[in-house]
Amino acid sequence: MANGQWYPPEWPDRIRALADGTLTPVTPRRAATVLLLKDTPGGPVVHMLRRRASMAFAGGAYAYPGGGVDPRDDDRQIRWAGPTRAWWAERLGVDAAGAQAIVCAAVRETYEEAGVLLAGPGPDTVVGDTTGDDWEADRAALVARELSFAEFLDRRGLVLRSDLLGAWTRWITPEFEARRYDTWFFVAALPEGQRTRNASTEADRTVWIRPAEAAAGYDKGELLMMPPTIATLRQLLPYGTAAETLAAAPARDLTPVLARARLQDGEIVLSWPGHDEFTKHVPATGTAATAAVTTAEAGTRTKSPAHPPTTTPSTTGGGPV
Repeated sequence: MANGQWYPPEWPDRIRALADGTLTPVTPRRAATVLLLKDTPGGPVVHMLRRRASMAFAGGAYAYPGGGVDPRDDDRQIRWAGPTRAWWAERLGVDAAGAQAIVCAAVRETYEEAGVLLAGPGPDTVVGDTTGDDWEADRAALVARELSFAEFLDRRGLVLRSDLLGAWTRWITPEFEARRYDTWFFVAALPEGQRTRNASTEADRTVWIRPAEAAAGYDKGELLMMPPTIATLRQLLPYGTAAETLAAAPARDLTPVLARARLQDGEIVLSWPGHDEFTKHVPATGTAATAAVTTAEAGTRTKSPAHPPTTTPSTTGGGPV
């Protein structure tokens, strides 16, 4: 396989079932993910985690901190700084309650999976070190959904800093997938005084890596990624600092990217509008299709190293986890 695109072997059968009407698309769940950035002498780097190989979905693939929206964050008003909920609603294409929940998900997931919290005691402040035992107990309660993010902020007397986020892009899982998400991607800069750590039970290591280096690893088949991940990495390349990236966010087009599948000349053609590099041509016959994809995926996994190339040390303590 020429690159590190993760491509599940069951896709061809599911695509055929969708085309012949025997598969009903699953309603996508709302989700958010965050490209956390920091500046280095060599340019901005992005925080990425590698999903455990044992994970049923995208095992071994590199991704950003993120996850599903907690419906409890739709209803409860929280202390909020930055653009209003109405502004975010227009930006994200949802109602005000939904906008609050999506932004909450972005901030909560960054805290749950990277230990970084985009909130502070006031509208112009951000918390410092969040690695103490009391912070860890709250983080674990959030992960277990024993505590909503709104309750967490209230308990701590914190204000959510929505101004530290920039909405970057939006991708919806293809209709033929068994597990679907409507995901808003955000960018944010690592707050001064905070540091990342591998706090996710779904990841076996984390890295800070330059977007160009990560993209090169993908192109060589060394780093496994899903289309939204490598697409967003390439979109970061023109920017020389984290601040430049955040400044560019308000002008970004948030029209959802949704994969399309069609039958053409005995093949299944899978494409993502506006992202031609991900177009796939798969034999339309079940056995051949599954064999072709399985072989391609096996080749990619064989080339994925235990330690990807990176010249930037992880902030988890002396090196990549």
